[in-house]
Amino acid sequence: MKSPCRNLRSESDGRAVPVSLGTGGLLRVIADKPRWVHLGKTLKYALYVCTHPFDGFWDLTHEKRGSLAAANIIAAATVLVEILRLTLTNFQFITVNMEYFNALTVALRVILPLLLWTVSNWSLTTLMDGKGRLGDIYMATSYALTPYVIINGAMIVASWLITYEEGAVYYVMVSFSALWSGLLVLAGMMMIHDYSASKTILSSLLAIAGVGVMVFIFVVFFSLISDAVAYFVSLYKEILFRLI
Repeated sequence: MKSPCRNLRSESDGRAVPVSLGTGGLLRVIADKPRWVHLGKTLKYALYVCTHPFDGFWDLTHEKRGSLAAANIIAAATVLVEILRLTLTNFQFITVNMEYFNALTVALRVILPLLLWTVSNWSLTTLMDGKGRLGDIYMATSYALTPYVIINGAMIVASWLITYEEGAVYYVMVSFSALWSGLLVLAGMMMIHDYSASKTILSSLLAIAGVGVMVFIFVVFFSLISDAVAYFVSLYKEILFRLI
């Protein structure tokens, strides 16, 4: 009897590679050298995107120079760096009450805005003749986070090597990393949607507003759910009280 298997498409050459489910399939994926070589190339390409944003983002999606796997790794690295920045940075520059620190909350502060931005941008640009797909927007945004990861990772170490009087260097570099990533996001949206600069800025502002609307709807929805649950719980307790 044949073991169930599925086809996985090799990102390196486009061939369908049969991979058995279970431990054997996992080992075969791990041993797939072309897949790892391709992943390494797409990760390295993030450095080119940082210094050549317009050509880089164009080739990222149109020439398939990037990959969702690399985008996921960069997003995960952003979460990791943010957690390390809050926990390992010299106390002279960042003070965090570790009693209330929650790594999951920090991770959500990175992942949720990324996902909400992706959905909001895709929803609006679809109505504005944007050419980018949902995966393209997510990939470009994740690649744009590369400077934030590299610079903040370096500043964690640097925070222990500089004095408090030299703290301006730390704050300038951290702010510069956020500004660089923000400009890369704009460049990425311009290239993948084939927009002009003005239309890119307009669509990005509308997407940010869309994120705010989605957050508001989620908050209202969960507030209503919470109130409904509390009502039925109190009703249940009242019924039990009457019966007993």
